[in-house]
Amino acid sequence: MTSVLLISQFALAVILTIVVLLQKSSSIGLGAYSGSNESVFGAKGPAGFLTKMTFFLGFLFVINTLTLGYFYNQDRKASIIDGISVEQNVPSSPVAPIKGNAPQAPSSSSVPEASVPVVPSSPAVPQAPVVEINQSK
Repeated sequence: MTSVLLISQFALAVILTIVVLLQKSSSIGLGAYSGSNESVFGAKGPAGFLTKMTFFLGFLFVINTLTLGYFYNQDRKASIIDGISVEQNVPSSPVAPIKGNAPQAPSSSSVPEASVPVVPSSPAVPQAPVVEINQSK
């Protein structure tokens, strides 16, 4: 539906532009190239006809624009995620643990205390070996 409205929007824009340019103005526009149309459109010439045609095409252009805006807005509200079906992998109620097979956590009295290594108060710096030199003269 929107593609038909979009194509008609382009056609209305082109036709409306041509009809506006055909109207007589101070610089004559493209009406100078159409020749004498007074006999076809009546005594006033094409002025009355082209004015009515411009109004009608402008009205159709505005209505078509509003309709396109409405349909594009409706398409924007739809999400691709709405079409995805999600299977529920989570059980609906919590499952009670099996008492016979599950390992039990050790009680606090049976856990041995962890031995913490003692850190010296000052870091031990290796000392250079002492070499005794005998100076006998």
